[in-house]
Amino acid sequence: MARKFWAATAMFGMGIAVATLQAQEMPPDMHMHEMPAKNATAPAGPLHLSFGDKHAEWSPTTLAPLPHITITVYNEHAKVNQTYSGVPLATLLTRLGVPESPHGKDFRLYIVATGSDGYQVVYSLGEVLPSVHDGTVIVADTMDGKALQAAGPLQLVATGEKRPARWVRNLTTIQVRSIE
Repeated sequence: MARKFWAATAMFGMGIAVATLQAQEMPPDMHMHEMPAKNATAPAGPLHLSFGDKHAEWSPTTLAPLPHITITVYNEHAKVNQTYSGVPLATLLTRLGVPESPHGKDFRLYIVATGSDGYQVVYSLGEVLPSVHDGTVIVADTMDGKALQAAGPLQLVATGEKRPARWVRNLTTIQVRSIE
């Protein structure tokens, strides 16, 4: 019994030490999910999208001729409104055969978006399709009229969220998966 107590106490102390070290390395206005991964750089290659056996690659250059929309969102972390321009994620997904107006089993589909630092988020299919949801999810290539810098070259941005926790900087992959 005493060993369990001391082992638990040691583990708790180690957790505090790790949290303290992490807090010291992190700038005061940055949140844990915003921390860059060690040795992470902006991706040099294209954004990879996949749905089943279908694949597509997109870069700022290949996205440029597609119809763009502009959204203005409040970034809770930066405490400012930001205006992003990009291609609706739904546009890119329907080009891969994702249903535009899903029914029944289609709602078992979900999207996993990954950044170059390994940060991943999940959206349900219904959250990214305008036929189902009022929010907008875009693959942004500009912010405030300029090419993305630290968050680029592409970033996943969504309206209707209280925090930008599901925005993905340095977007590298988007996979459409199904709950089985």
